[in-house]
Amino acid sequence: MAFLKLPLLREPLGSEDKIGCDDPEIIDGMLDLELGTTQKLNKQAPGMWLFPKNQKHCCIYRVPNSIRRVKPEAYTPQLLILGPLHHSSKSQALKSLGDITDTKSMGYLNMEEHKKIYLAEFARRVEGEKTIDGFRRIIEEDEEMIRASYSESTAWIESAIFVDMILHDSVFVLEFILRSSYEVKEDLILLENQLPYFILEKLFDPIVPTLTPHQTFRELVITHFDCQGKIGDNSKFRHFTDLVRLVRVETLPRLARGKYNPIEHMYNADKLDRGGVEFEAVDEEFSLSVRFEKGCLKMHCLRVDDEVEMKLRNVMALEQCHYPFNAHVCNYVIFLDYLIDTHKDVDLLVEKGIIKNWIGQHGLVAEMVNKLCLGILEVGSYYSDIAVEVNRHYSNPVNRSCAVLKRVYFGDMWTGTASVTATLLLLMTLTQTVTSIIQVLQK
Repeated sequence: MAFLKLPLLREPLGSEDKIGCDDPEIIDGMLDLELGTTQKLNKQAPGMWLFPKNQKHCCIYRVPNSIRRVKPEAYTPQLLILGPLHHSSKSQALKSLGDITDTKSMGYLNMEEHKKIYLAEFARRVEGEKTIDGFRRIIEEDEEMIRASYSESTAWIESAIFVDMILHDSVFVLEFILRSSYEVKEDLILLENQLPYFILEKLFDPIVPTLTPHQTFRELVITHFDCQGKIGDNSKFRHFTDLVRLVRVETLPRLARGKYNPIEHMYNADKLDRGGVEFEAVDEEFSLSVRFEKGCLKMHCLRVDDEVEMKLRNVMALEQCHYPFNAHVCNYVIFLDYLIDTHKDVDLLVEKGIIKNWIGQHGLVAEMVNKLCLGILEVGSYYSDIAVEVNRHYSNPVNRSCAVLKRVYFGDMWTGTASVTATLLLLMTLTQTVTSIIQVLQK
């Protein structure tokens, strides 16, 4: 595991992470942000960084502020809160109880009640309180490892409350998947809203075969997120955001580790097209694989819909924190960002089948791609060599001249037909002229 060593800006005690908490012991040990004074921290508080004893367990992170500030809602649960990183929002929601205009807080509180309903209904599926008590014991045994999975301290949550939270959240996730519901599916993918996969698997692996015969919990999860056949049987993931990343990363022909150079420069798609670079969509399935062969840039189709930005943003945030030296999804999006500057570039890529636009105007796609990379640090790019080849092809004057001729004289069927006809007429006229000259000379 490559733990974060990059100088990413983090502001865990910013205004959006400020808690609402009625526990006087916790309040006494907090930073007094309103008065601008610092009190002695007798207890850890929400948002405090974790200095882990064992870094190998850490895999769930607060999104760095340099990334979050571009589009905060892409990383914030809309209805469902899972795990400790947004647990303090429940206290804030309770303070707004009765304020029906605060729809997000009301949504959080309603989902908390829903978790209790799901827990009761799940208990009826199995052996009632006996099974639930067994889950609680397992969570208690692994509590330290669960807490260590988060990049910031959870010490401010008392043990009994923490265990109860993980129990309710875990059972909700399984019950939700079993029902194949989609209402809060997006919230399950958010980086800050994750539960460690190991505890879910440990709790539910013995249970799932009795609920859905001939299916493991892993198979149930993979099916729910439409990942069947897209990852290896032995591929490991740490949580659902990591699963979404893994599906994309495993489309690469080789998962090479090592140092790559950053992309220093690459022309946009419209300019490359006018300079003789061809574009080809090689498959309907989205893949990170990109090839440049004989002047043709071959890419898989990217479907741009209402969910793709949220998924990419959270996967990219995970890579920045956990996979900084193997940030393949970040590399791909940055490569795409070089290709797309304006709607003209999107027009071309849509025409070639490389992008399928499901969100409206092509300018919206260009704006989305351009903003995805804001705040992203690129250590090196998996696509740097391809960028060099593309630039070299574009800079070749022969290729650019051929592209101009093709565009001017063979831009479409009618222009091409006219060009061929004019060429034939010219050849016929030239032939007739030469024949006439030869006849004159023979007399």
